[in-house]
Amino acid sequence: MEKLETALPGVFVLQPRIFGDGRGYFCETWNERTMAEAGLDVRFVQDNESLSHYGVIRGLHYQKGAASQAKLVRVIEGEVLDVALDLRAGSPTFGRFAAVRLSGENHRQLFIPKGFAHGFAVLSKRAVFAYKCDAFYEPAAEGSVSALDPELGIDWGVPAAQASFSEKDRAAPSFARYRSNPDFFFGRQP
Repeated sequence: MEKLETALPGVFVLQPRIFGDGRGYFCETWNERTMAEAGLDVRFVQDNESLSHYGVIRGLHYQKGAASQAKLVRVIEGEVLDVALDLRAGSPTFGRFAAVRLSGENHRQLFIPKGFAHGFAVLSKRAVFAYKCDAFYEPAAEGSVSALDPELGIDWGVPAAQASFSEKDRAAPSFARYRSNPDFFFGRQP
């Protein structure tokens, strides 16, 4: 598996080797030993999968405190624009994001460490999205930042008129509100 850096230290793309022939293909999507040798020493405890249709934008979500999650995300079918936003207090890349196209065809995976918000936009007719987490989901630790906050300037690749959000994501606070509230802030919460 090839490890490709992004503009944010700690956030990287994993490109698996694909073994294909006339019958289809095979690829290894996770191998703890291989990943540890590549510097990714993480123990995943939960796998999640979602199905979404064109224009759906999910995120930007995070878990704070002890429930903070590192994630390894991939697309099984379809295509998404996947985004990781640095929320770590004092980080030189605080408030910056990395955006990567993930698809069932390119088989790329994105590793997102603790301290980042995560979201994606569906660019294909539908997308099956899967991800591993290194901590269990805790509703009380859940947080979000508005995916459409103009301060962040994320181009999701979906026209605004065709974007679809959950009510919870539509009500997510701005990045300025996140910055000004120490209860939200990574590195400042008790």
